[in-house]
Amino acid sequence: MQAIRGGALALALFFAAPLLTPSAARAQLSDDVVRVGVLTDLSGPYADFAGPGSIVAARLAAEDHGPVRGRAVEVVGGDHQNKPDVGGALARRWIDIDRMDMIIDMPNSAVALAVQQIGRERNRIIINTSAASTELTGRQCSPVGFHWVSDSYALSHGTTRAVMQQGGTSWYYLTVDYEGGYALERASEAVVNAQGGRVLGRARHPLNTPDFSSFLLQAQASRAQVVALANAGTDTVNAIKQAGEFGLTRQGQRLVGMFVNITDVKALGLAAAQGVVTTEAWYWDRDDASRAFARRFAERHRGAMPTQYQAGVYSAVRHYLKAIEAAGTDEAMAVAAKMRELPVEDMFAHGGRVRQDGRHVHDLYLVEVKKPEDSHGPWDLYRILSTIPADQGFRPLAEGGCPLVQP
Repeated sequence: MQAIRGGALALALFFAAPLLTPSAARAQLSDDVVRVGVLTDLSGPYADFAGPGSIVAARLAAEDHGPVRGRAVEVVGGDHQNKPDVGGALARRWIDIDRMDMIIDMPNSAVALAVQQIGRERNRIIINTSAASTELTGRQCSPVGFHWVSDSYALSHGTTRAVMQQGGTSWYYLTVDYEGGYALERASEAVVNAQGGRVLGRARHPLNTPDFSSFLLQAQASRAQVVALANAGTDTVNAIKQAGEFGLTRQGQRLVGMFVNITDVKALGLAAAQGVVTTEAWYWDRDDASRAFARRFAERHRGAMPTQYQAGVYSAVRHYLKAIEAAGTDEAMAVAAKMRELPVEDMFAHGGRVRQDGRHVHDLYLVEVKKPEDSHGPWDLYRILSTIPADQGFRPLAEGGCPLVQP
């Protein structure tokens, strides 16, 4: 418990004096404040694309909304250390002792699934913004659970469909040798076959592979139009870096990353990552509204542009607070009903909506990493190739197996 307490970082925001009398406020809200817990990875492998930046985004959302029915909003950050038991214990303490109203982020699917179950048991809103598992809105969906940004279906199925629409019909898979990689490969291959394409080969590599030379040579020899990376993290970064050294994209093959983040591209540099294609749920330089938010975020977060997941935290917190206002209470089931009812229209999503299974559906974007000579600034990294409509990017509602979905 001491380690868990040490991993928590409290960041409280208090706003203007209450606009309602204390008795009226208590009749509508369960406490004198609305408490939001950002459960994230503060120092591990996911800290760059979530982590401290997710706390910054939640703080901005709370500030922009202001008091909720006259009561203050408090944002608290905690480190789950990528361990389901640590994340679960902290979530229970937040709910049982600290009276947390909502928990958000959770960049680790095992942690996210554990915390979603705790939210179901204790009737608390749980919003996953950074986890990828489709089980969150599938068989393990929750009436008070939501999935906001992207998921493994969108990252594989949606990306493959969009690349094929641009002419990439022959594929070669470079897949990490465990179930997460197989799932990405299977979902992508199903689209290739359904759309009349061809899979010319595949190579399986161990987790945390430092040298991809032999695998990349096989991919080159296949002459597939598309070399798909069904991996993540350090494996993706190493594969992209070495593919650049082998000149895959310069020789006409397209390198598609199933799980690439803008922070990966920034770390790699455009010289190494140029030509890589991936899917983003949001990009900071998409339009005036996204750029305005990005500038404010960068002022708070060491000059870094927000990732899709950090922008998703902002959007989800704003939507949650609006739902409390609309419901007239912070009781989880009532707020969850309003979250599903209200449209999501903000700098993150245009025309977004929340389905019965808790999946926030919205347009996605197929993007390509720019060449160094085409970039006009340190974070000018992508060009948007196409928009993936929400109904093509996310798994159909009827296919997820969520018990909440009415036939």
